[in-house]
Amino acid sequence: MAELNTSSRNRKQTPKVDLTAMVDLAFLLITFFMLTTSLNKPIAMDIAKPDITDANASMPVPASRTMTILLGKNNKVAWYMGEAGKTQPNIEGFREIRHSILSNKEKVAGVNGNNAKKSLMVIIKPTSGATYKNFVDIMDELALTRISTAPAIDDAHITEAEKDFMRQHQLL
Repeated sequence: MAELNTSSRNRKQTPKVDLTAMVDLAFLLITFFMLTTSLNKPIAMDIAKPDITDANASMPVPASRTMTILLGKNNKVAWYMGEAGKTQPNIEGFREIRHSILSNKEKVAGVNGNNAKKSLMVIIKPTSGATYKNFVDIMDELALTRISTAPAIDDAHITEAEKDFMRQHQLL
């Protein structure tokens, strides 16, 4: 039993305060809140990466609804629609890429009659100049723009036309 003693020389009886009930209540409340709270569960993002074991197997991707994003140095992004070498890539920062993704998503949806199975497909190609933060930032942008298909990450198959473009603009 916990008590609070006050010493005095008076012959009057000193008041005693019993703190046992308050200590019990405090431990009950702490135990209750520890058992009833839930911690944040980590959320994983789906990522599709080409299979390295079978070099001949490739998934056909329609060029008309494919957006390729090249991650370069200095927090710059180069993107293009369609096939490499046939269209000129656009260079943007991470502030402008969300608008470009949304614009291309709307264009592809309009051409395909808002068919969910024929939505925009995104291929991300990080170059040697890109940082891990750039990769995380672009994945966040894809999550914010609600791209329905999992993005394909292809860091091993950057074409010569893409490398030349990145070198010309000092992004590689």
